[in-house]
Amino acid sequence: MLSFAMELRSTRDVVQLSAIIRRQLHVLFGTESYLITSLSDNQATQRLFFYDHEAPLAQQAEFAGIAGKPFPVLGYAFRQVLQQSTPVPITTDQLCNALCRDLLDPAPDDTLMGAVLRQGEVPVGIILFTCNDPETLLADQEVFDNVLSQLAMVMTTIQAHQQLEARLQEASRSHLVPVEEKIYLPETVGALPDDVAIVGESPALKQIFQLVSRVAPTNSTVLLYGETGTGKELIAKAIHHNSPRRNKIMVKVNCAAIPANLIESELFGHERGAFTGATDRRIGKFELANGGTLFLDEMGEMPLDLQVKLLRVLQEKEIERVGGKGTIRVDVRIIAATNRDLEAEMQAGRFRPDLYYRLNIFPITLPPLRERKEDIAALAKHFINKYNERCGKSVRSVTNKVLQELAQYSWPGNVREMEHLIERSVLLATGDALRHVPLPNLREQASSTAAPHPFKTLDENEREHIFNTLRHCHGRIAGKNGAAEILGVPPTTLNSKMKRLGIKRGHTT
Repeated sequence: MLSFAMELRSTRDVVQLSAIIRRQLHVLFGTESYLITSLSDNQATQRLFFYDHEAPLAQQAEFAGIAGKPFPVLGYAFRQVLQQSTPVPITTDQLCNALCRDLLDPAPDDTLMGAVLRQGEVPVGIILFTCNDPETLLADQEVFDNVLSQLAMVMTTIQAHQQLEARLQEASRSHLVPVEEKIYLPETVGALPDDVAIVGESPALKQIFQLVSRVAPTNSTVLLYGETGTGKELIAKAIHHNSPRRNKIMVKVNCAAIPANLIESELFGHERGAFTGATDRRIGKFELANGGTLFLDEMGEMPLDLQVKLLRVLQEKEIERVGGKGTIRVDVRIIAATNRDLEAEMQAGRFRPDLYYRLNIFPITLPPLRERKEDIAALAKHFINKYNERCGKSVRSVTNKVLQELAQYSWPGNVREMEHLIERSVLLATGDALRHVPLPNLREQASSTAAPHPFKTLDENEREHIFNTLRHCHGRIAGKNGAAEILGVPPTTLNSKMKRLGIKRGHTT
C-alpha cells in the first residue's frame, strides 16, 4: 500500500496515473478493466476521470470527443453503488450507460463491481471494475477502503489544480491576480452554503448555538466532541462562517483517512526529493489554510509521534516541510473534532496531555439524536424535501405512525443514519405520503418495556456519576471531602470534565 500511495503522488498526469491505478488494482484485486468517474457537486451528473487509455474503445478517434462530456447518474447500478458503503456487485444489463459498459468490456466469467469514492463523508466519484474473485475483495475490506481513500484524494487534488490553472490563465488574460487559496482544494469551504442547514429547536441544540455564537468571533481553538453522525463538521463550518476568517478558507483534514506514514506530508507539505516518489514540492494543509481555519477531524486517531509536531506548530505558529531546511510562519485557527474520550485516551497513553490541554480551550459536546428527539420531525421533513428535489419525488407528508417510530428508535448513527434512512424511504415511496421507514430492530425496541436505549454512553455514565458525587458533597469541589478528592482527580481536572459534560455547580447545591 505504501508503494501505491507513493506512486499516486509521483505525478499529476492523468494518463500516467490511470496506468498506475490499473496496474495496482490488478495486483491487489485481480482487476482487468476499470473506470473512475468524478461526481458533480449535486451528484446529478458525472464524467470519466481515470480509465484504461489502452482499452480498444479509448483508441477510437471519436472517443476523445465523448470522453470528457458529463452524463447523468441514472440507472439501477449507479443508484445502488451510491447507497452502499461496501463494494456492490452489478450485472452488465444493470449498467445502462453504454460508454461505461463498452469501456469496461467485461469477460463472461468476470464479476462487475462498483463502489463510491468519498472525501470525508462526501461522495466525489464512482469506481466500476471487473473482479475475478469478489470474495477475496470483500474479505480484505480495510485494504480496499484505503485504496478508495487514496484515489479520492488524488482525484480531488488534480481537480483543484485544474481549477487553479484555469483561474491563473483567466487572470493572465484579464491582468488580475487570483486568490489562489479560495479554489485550491475541494476540501475547502467559504460561506456556509444555503442548502446546508442545522435543523432543530431543541434546548440541547439551542445551547450549542449559544456556544457557537460566543466562540466564533474569536480566534480560540475549539474542540468538538460527539458521536459519529452528530454533525461535528457542520458545526465547524458554522464557527468558521461566523468568524473574522469567513472570507478565507476552511481546510478539512480527516486524520483517520490518511495513512500514518503520509499524514505529516499532508499536514506540513514536503520538498522535492524529500523521500522516494517526491518529484515535486507539495504545499501542506497548514500553508493552504494560512489566514483561515484548519478543521482536524478524527483528532483522536492521530499518531503519537505526529502529535508532538502538531503541538510545536500550535505553540510556535511555525511549520517545517518534510525535507525542508527552514521554518514557515502560519496563521491558522484550529477546530478539532473527535468521537473518542480524549481524557481516557490520554490516561491510556494514546494521546499527549500537553496537546490535549492545548486543544481543549473551548470544548463543545454535540448531543446525540436520542437526546434531542424534539428535532426528529423537523429533521425528517428537511430530509424529505432535500431528497424530493434530488430524486425527482413528490413526498409531501409523513404519517403519525412513522413519526412515532422515528421517535422510538435510539439512532446509534445519529443524524447521518436518519438522513440515509429517509433518502432510502423517499426513493421507495409510491405515493405522496411517507408511510414506512425501514428502521432496524424496531420490533425488538418497541416490544421492550425497558428504556429505548438501556445502555448509556461513557459520557452519560460519567456525567451521572459526577453529578451524584457533587450532590453528595453539596456542590463542593476542592478541599477535604470534596468531590475531587472522592473521585480521585485534581480539582482542575474535575472542573474541566464538568465544563465538557455541561454540569454546573448550581445544579448540585
